[in-house]
Amino acid sequence: MKENLLKILKALLKKLAQLILWRYRPGIIGVTGSVGKTSTKMAIAEILKNDRDLRFSKGNFNNEIGLPLTILGDWDKIHGPFFWLKVISSSLFNIVAPLSWIKQKYPELLILEYAADRPGDIRHLLTIARPNISLITAIGEIPVHIEFYAGAEEVAREKGRLIEYLPSAGFAVLNYDDETVMALKDRTRANIITFGFARGADMRITNFETKFSGFKPLGISFKLEYGGSVVPIRIDKVFGRAQAYASAAAACVGVIFGLNLVKISEALKNYIPATGRMRLVAGQNSTYILDDSYNASPMSVHAALDTLRDLPAKRKIAILGDMTEIGPYTLQAHEEIGRIASDIVDILITVGTAAKLIADSAIKEGFKKKNVYQFNDVDDALKPIEEMIKKGDLILVKGSHIMRMEEIVEEIQVLEEFTLPSFDSPS
Repeated sequence: MKENLLKILKALLKKLAQLILWRYRPGIIGVTGSVGKTSTKMAIAEILKNDRDLRFSKGNFNNEIGLPLTILGDWDKIHGPFFWLKVISSSLFNIVAPLSWIKQKYPELLILEYAADRPGDIRHLLTIARPNISLITAIGEIPVHIEFYAGAEEVAREKGRLIEYLPSAGFAVLNYDDETVMALKDRTRANIITFGFARGADMRITNFETKFSGFKPLGISFKLEYGGSVVPIRIDKVFGRAQAYASAAAACVGVIFGLNLVKISEALKNYIPATGRMRLVAGQNSTYILDDSYNASPMSVHAALDTLRDLPAKRKIAILGDMTEIGPYTLQAHEEIGRIASDIVDILITVGTAAKLIADSAIKEGFKKKNVYQFNDVDDALKPIEEMIKKGDLILVKGSHIMRMEEIVEEIQVLEEFTLPSFDSPS
């Protein structure tokens, strides 16, 4: 019964979304990839919000229910017994009512995430909404959700559908540094614009630095080069090359809409990534937390550890949960993370069954066993972690969404707002 009702709901949402798009004809920016989708979406919104009336998908509204919900209204979560009645009734009104009756006209631009959890997902979502601009953030050698695919190539093909159906006047924005992404470029007839660190990228990232004052992390700075112009970018309380990628990708979209690099640079000063995406928060006992708890893949965990490596601290602690949905790569990926972590952290804490492989691998590499702590789940880990942290610690928290790693952040963070020295203050 529930399955039938869900099928009916999905079909109804799809039809309503199609009708809304037919009536209002907004521009659509589609974002996909194995990592960085949400950060890139937020950066695009920050750059364009002062020049375009826009709406972007909230949270993980990136599937056959979430994507049409974003099209139908500015919904941020599904809640209450009458939620769906409200969605359907308001959508029908927006479809049939004269524009003069509608107080707020429909946004001229939608920024949508396209998830590819299983084969056919992107193809299905494209029957609901086809972008004019499509962006692929990164895929990597072991993409997330790969357990539902025959291999990484099949994942790439599925995500590549987002650029395959672009019109010739559209734009495909591609990660120049990701070989898997660039291998898709021949699948589109649209204009191609690339971003990345490597020489040859259209929007090139250079001079990337992590800024700090003593042991206090400040943020990141880098330069964006495009078409012979160069601008500096500075973003507070944000860390990791992944955020530079998100900024550069978003800058490509800004250029497509006619914005110059100076205006883009000014907009990115206000960029704040979503919760759980490599954001710096204050922790108990005068500690700092790198909150990257929302999700995890081999690529993103590796990047997070690289960020931890670059930051100074009295002690570096990595709290790592299972990386799920990577199928046959589970053993290989977790052991590799253990090897990487052993050279970076002072304390290694793992949460979950698969994450135990991280701990075992680190110990095999010579990491001191006394500095390794293993827990079956978050509930077991909360109290010991709270008692373990000391003044001056820098704590990375990361794991797949199902592992509830955000609860660790909530347990050890300090809720009061905290201030850091500015970039320009003496260190």
